[in-house]
Amino acid sequence: MIDYRQKHTADWVQHFVRRGHPAARPLAAGVEGAVYWLDDGVIAKVWSGRPPQDLDLTRQVYADIARHRLPFATPEILRVEERDGTLVTYERELTGSPLRLDATGRDLTSGETDALLTILRGLATVPGTEAMRRLTVQGDDRPLWRGHTRFPEALAGVVERASRRHGELLAAHVPDLPTKVVRIIQALKALPDPSITVIHGDLVPPNVHVDATGRPVAILDFGFFTTAGDPAFDAAVTAAVWDMYGPYAQEHVATLTRLFADELDYAPETLALYQAAYALTTYDLFSSDGSDGHFLWCAALLNHSSF
Repeated sequence: MIDYRQKHTADWVQHFVRRGHPAARPLAAGVEGAVYWLDDGVIAKVWSGRPPQDLDLTRQVYADIARHRLPFATPEILRVEERDGTLVTYERELTGSPLRLDATGRDLTSGETDALLTILRGLATVPGTEAMRRLTVQGDDRPLWRGHTRFPEALAGVVERASRRHGELLAAHVPDLPTKVVRIIQALKALPDPSITVIHGDLVPPNVHVDATGRPVAILDFGFFTTAGDPAFDAAVTAAVWDMYGPYAQEHVATLTRLFADELDYAPETLALYQAAYALTTYDLFSSDGSDGHFLWCAALLNHSSF
């Protein structure tokens, strides 16, 4: 599998040292950029991927979330700079350790599932705001809510646009893809109006940080699929992305989907529909030629779906 994460460089470390952070060091790296620890309470994110198109909007979304008393911390942008055309955000350090770095083992502990339920329940208490509705999810060319008043129809619009980007490539791996796309769009549009809350959209285990007791203390990396929408969508995606490539991945998806349906009172059929929609909207985000693991994972998810 190709690694699309950005790389740390000594040049950026020296940049932060010159900016008054002598202890600067690499911290983490992802598709959107590389993160550096500067000193207690402050980190810097060097945006090598898609930076926020409207940083003021991102800051407003963070503020909208932080306004609520959640049992875990969320990001906060402290200041911004630009260096040679590259955006750098200085942000509040989020503490704790990743819930799990490798989720491919068979066992799901009660501590892990309790942490996920705490996160999902907490986010579901944060009402969707106008700023969240103005966000654009990764890979799309317009705010998800533009021209729509209902989340299911807004998501159906993203599915329709995404399926046109590299649909021929995906169709080579998913038999009768056009029929699946039509069925998924129709099923989304037929959903009743859900409650509208913040959606994180990328609650993979490394983005959930816990303390030594396993209690969730922070969630990281809003932005990949962050929007306002049905909290069941966040639950569905979280169940799907816990373990994407391990030998027990399908078992984990089924177990977590069933758990979230029972504990959070979501219809299993709706969770399965949202998982299929997620695959159709993200399948080509890491390459346009199907060379990455995420593409194959999305194709497999669609082939196993009932649509």
